[in-house]
Amino acid sequence: MTARRRSLSSLLLSLFALACLLIAGALSAHLAIGRLCRPRPPAVRVPAAAEVERSPGLRRLGTAFVVERGRLLEVHLGGPPESIGHAHVRLLHPEMVENEGVLLDRFRASIPSRLLQALVLDLAQLRYRDLAATLSPARQRELAAGALAFEPDPYAAFFPAYQRFVYLNALYDMALSFEHSPLVGCTTFVFSGAEAAHGGSLLARAFDFEVDILDEKKAVFFVRETGRIPFASVAWPGLVGVVSGMNAEGVALVVHGARAGETRARGVPVVHALRDALSRARTSDEAVAALAESPPLVSHVVVVTDAHGRALVVERVPGSADHVRELGAAGAVTNHLEGPAANDPKNVRVRTKTSTLARRARADELVHEVARPVDAKTAVGLLRDRRAEGGRELPLGDRRAIDALIATHGVVMDTGARVLWVSEAPHLLGRFVAFDLRRFLDPTYSPDPDGALPTVPPDPLLNELGGNAPRSAAAPSR
Repeated sequence: MTARRRSLSSLLLSLFALACLLIAGALSAHLAIGRLCRPRPPAVRVPAAAEVERSPGLRRLGTAFVVERGRLLEVHLGGPPESIGHAHVRLLHPEMVENEGVLLDRFRASIPSRLLQALVLDLAQLRYRDLAATLSPARQRELAAGALAFEPDPYAAFFPAYQRFVYLNALYDMALSFEHSPLVGCTTFVFSGAEAAHGGSLLARAFDFEVDILDEKKAVFFVRETGRIPFASVAWPGLVGVVSGMNAEGVALVVHGARAGETRARGVPVVHALRDALSRARTSDEAVAALAESPPLVSHVVVVTDAHGRALVVERVPGSADHVRELGAAGAVTNHLEGPAANDPKNVRVRTKTSTLARRARADELVHEVARPVDAKTAVGLLRDRRAEGGRELPLGDRRAIDALIATHGVVMDTGARVLWVSEAPHLLGRFVAFDLRRFLDPTYSPDPDGALPTVPPDPLLNELGGNAPRSAAAPSR
């Protein structure tokens, strides 16, 4: 063998050895991350195994139950956190499996390379390695009990159930940390005092999350946690927190996506911050004080109102004190910050690159024009508005519309009457069904799958579309 060939052979062997070392190092790092960053669930005791009792339209497990009410799931949970977590998963296991599968499929579709998937997941584990420890002990125990009940677990090879549940309950925060997150699209109206038909406040909101399965498998939770104020929350199976909710005292809270400041890896997921506030507050001011005790992971806006008609907007930016402003007797909120973070480059980008200003202009116009006092049917009509400022026509599904046919849910919360109206799929086109919290949060409430509830009729557009909203709507502007 010539010296040149020996040199080439030696180089190839060296490159091969280096490649082997790099692969071994990457594999070792991957295994180490999985071992060191895996959160340890607290030890919990869950109720003895029992079969879920099923009858037409009803599922029961002890004192917890689910009523299949049309296209909504009416879910009643109570007791200590462990009992709530255990019953939640046992009663809603099929829906939770389906929801998680859809989310995983979307993740795999967005990152087709398995190598890149592993890299992204490793980086996420590193970044959020302390997240579980920042959750309250009660929420840790609730998630741990739910993880034990999640059997069979078709996704165990992906991450252990407890770890996945922690991430899924911070999904809103994680999604907002991405610059092009689909969460900057919510609109809320509030009418208070004499502006609302029953006094207090009437809050109407469209929650735009753009995951169809979370619209189609919508859940209305009625939660009576031991030692806490009972509350109702509109979300989806698997979420133990709150994005839109009202408690028995008439305090209502909803969250909007926003962007400013730097995202954090340690803090309280927004859905848990809202749940804690609803579980403790009897007034808007008490809710604001409770929120201030939960450091945020990402920027967001919370609209708060109560049975006294005190409507507030709380702008939250990691590392900064919450900015609270009065909303007044009537007003609207979209997705840009108006307080100290108004000139933050990220907020400026939201104002210039998304639909927040267009929706706000139209919403302000509607607030001015709508007949008083505003009732639930009128409020639903505001959420279903699909025109631009000045009443100009927009293409169906245009993101500049308040109703861009993308909402995961719409709610109207009457804090004076304690009634919660919830949209049926698809989006805001289906019926809005009324739940009287004085009845549904009463500990003596007995499930009645056949009992009719008041409704606001479906949007006439639903018939024109053949009963289904288009899955891919035009989107010229976010």
